[in-house]
Amino acid sequence: MNSEPPILSPAYLWFDTEFTGLDTSQARLLQVALLITDTKLNRLTPPGDDLSLCIRLEPDVAVSEWVEKNLAGLLARCRSNEAVTVEEADRRLAARVDRTVGPPAKDIKRRPVLAGNTVHMDLGLVRQYLPEFARRLHYRLLDVSALKVIWNDSVPGEAFDKDNPGTVRRYLPQSLDLPGADKHDAYYDIHASLAELNYYREKMHLAGGPACDHR
Repeated sequence: MNSEPPILSPAYLWFDTEFTGLDTSQARLLQVALLITDTKLNRLTPPGDDLSLCIRLEPDVAVSEWVEKNLAGLLARCRSNEAVTVEEADRRLAARVDRTVGPPAKDIKRRPVLAGNTVHMDLGLVRQYLPEFARRLHYRLLDVSALKVIWNDSVPGEAFDKDNPGTVRRYLPQSLDLPGADKHDAYYDIHASLAELNYYREKMHLAGGPACDHR
């Protein structure tokens, strides 16, 4: 049996994307968002250091019918001067991680962990479009969806409603405030995922109770 103590995660990189269609092998990025916490879900940087970037969308790039209908506001921002290139987004994401956690550790086990809901899909897009950011990541993921499945199958009728701002706000750690954002916004979604993990850690009595104080 291995008696060596586990290596603790230096940080959780709460990350989400919006993209042009469900086929991630063909999809292009529309938005990336990043918020960095410690393992107790406390902020490691002030809100002004969070990233929520719209990615420039070229006119010839096709988007799905669902995206056209539900992300019209985001699409307009991606076609405006507000948007940045995907290369600039990659540079800024990598720089934010380096300033907060330090340069990429040679030992991948000592790198920060990508966190979010169904975050394996986001990781696929990271590897495809954001190579510098990808180079800073642990090989493991913190996917809140795994706990969601366990919770919903064990306690039917008490699902966490991430689309309810009041519920999200209630379970956010005190160091965070819920941003004013439209539904399906990546920056809102990372706050919702963070609050959802805090909810499960309290309800499932993980690590002896809630991750940290919430509202």
